[in-house]
Amino acid sequence: MGLTKQIYSHIARRTASTLPVFQWLPRYRREWLRLDCLAGLTLAAYAVPVSLAYASLAGLPSQAGLYCYLIGGIVYALFGTSRQIAVGPTSAISILIGSAIGAMVLGGSQYQANLAMFTALLAGGIGIIAWMLQLGSVVSFVSETILSGFKVGAGLVIASTQVPKLFGMSSSGNEFFESIAGLVRHLGDINLPSLAVGIVSLVLILLGERFLSGRPVALGVLVLSVVVMFLFPLADLGVKTVGSIQPGFPHLGLPAVSLADANGLLGLALACFLLSYVESISVARTFGIKNRYPVNANQELLALGVANLAAGLASGYPLAGGMSQSAVNDKAGARTPLSLVFASCAIAVVLLFLTGFMANLPQPVLAAVVLVAIKDLIRLKELRHLKQVSKVEFYTAMAAVVGVLLFGILKGILLAALFSIILMIKQTAHPRITALGRFAGSDRFGETSRYPNVERIPGVLALRVEAAFLYFNVQNIKEEILRMINLQIPSVRLVVIDLSTSPYVDLAGARMLTELHDQLAEKGISLKLAEMHGGVRDLLQAEGLIQRLGGFDRRMSIADLIEH
Repeated sequence: MGLTKQIYSHIARRTASTLPVFQWLPRYRREWLRLDCLAGLTLAAYAVPVSLAYASLAGLPSQAGLYCYLIGGIVYALFGTSRQIAVGPTSAISILIGSAIGAMVLGGSQYQANLAMFTALLAGGIGIIAWMLQLGSVVSFVSETILSGFKVGAGLVIASTQVPKLFGMSSSGNEFFESIAGLVRHLGDINLPSLAVGIVSLVLILLGERFLSGRPVALGVLVLSVVVMFLFPLADLGVKTVGSIQPGFPHLGLPAVSLADANGLLGLALACFLLSYVESISVARTFGIKNRYPVNANQELLALGVANLAAGLASGYPLAGGMSQSAVNDKAGARTPLSLVFASCAIAVVLLFLTGFMANLPQPVLAAVVLVAIKDLIRLKELRHLKQVSKVEFYTAMAAVVGVLLFGILKGILLAALFSIILMIKQTAHPRITALGRFAGSDRFGETSRYPNVERIPGVLALRVEAAFLYFNVQNIKEEILRMINLQIPSVRLVVIDLSTSPYVDLAGARMLTELHDQLAEKGISLKLAEMHGGVRDLLQAEGLIQRLGGFDRRMSIADLIEH
């Protein structure tokens, strides 16, 4: 009996861990129901026009964006640990899908939709595998600086594809400079009624955001524009509409994709999932801190993975937890993921009964919705801040911006990541090595460059290496130490290296220190190592260096070594 109870207890804990809904649902309060319901309806009002616009960015049927919200919200509510995050299509992923799949599609719009579905399935599989390997903390190391630059570049690319629609012109492609060149070449083709509809919609949405914050202004403008299209013959004047939207729920099933195209989508799926996870976990942690609850990074891998799998099976495309829709959900008062279920129910009503009404939605209005939505991506203030605090971070962000503009979304991300790795390796290959001096009347040491009042001890050169000792930087470290010694020869009799900021020393590093010891000994100079970490001490002892240094007492500081 006791064993059976333990088994049931283990299964219950495992289920609650895999499905967090069993953690928050039993503690659900009745007073939260009204707030979650209101938040869900508000989120749906925001999501309907935005998802239609994002689907057009991805080059997919309008209903594809609605399918993402419909299925993604329900699945995330079961598996996710954030209470406010809203899962659905985002502008960055939409343009990534549109630019990558648009370049390879040969089979028409339905085949393009199949490729997008398969990409979502692959992204979902990547997320589930990452969850099984507990890679939440590893994936978190994807640089937010790269993401900052990517958002600026992606925002500019998205704007370049939407401005022609605002002007009633045909888009010249998904590449930034191609779109700008096409826009300049065809300025004479501007459709004035389309431009008027787009500009009025843009102004109304911006005014609504300023004076009616938290209200579904975009949905109101959408409804108003459809009414105007009914009352006035704007379609005869060249104002293009969304056209027919397939009513009803999506058909569940696997997409038909050729093997060659399936192989080519793996890199795109990985880029989509990394982008999705980095953005989603950042948003989830933001609202977790604000509302004082923890977010499980590994569980979010599973939640996003399963949500993307569901989207791929339900005629959608890769999705994420975006900041804008999550902010709408939070401001509307969402207390639990149940708000996503209410939003999905509202979108289901739209798909069943209102698709015919939305068929007359003008394309310039959707362009205005996208342009307003992406203004938060182009954060030039954030780039200026990066430039002030860290030139390296700023250059990394600018590499992402330039890479996205020149080479497109996917190649731009990869270029920025490669650039970031190169800069990191360069910094590690040439670490900072500082000379140390003693603070007067104490046993504490500080950098001579930072504290000019520290005392240099006659005959002693105390150094600190601010990096790990690795095979590709040890010769640079050795050369810099010898250079600093040569500047003070013949006065130096003792060199003390502080290893407190060197958490790791590999075999090449240990042997370099041995060589340095022997070279200095030939010149009559002693070498001592201070403040070694345990793992470093073990390796140096195995290499025999500790014994050649005369042993090591972990309690001895730099001052103690100098006294000896």
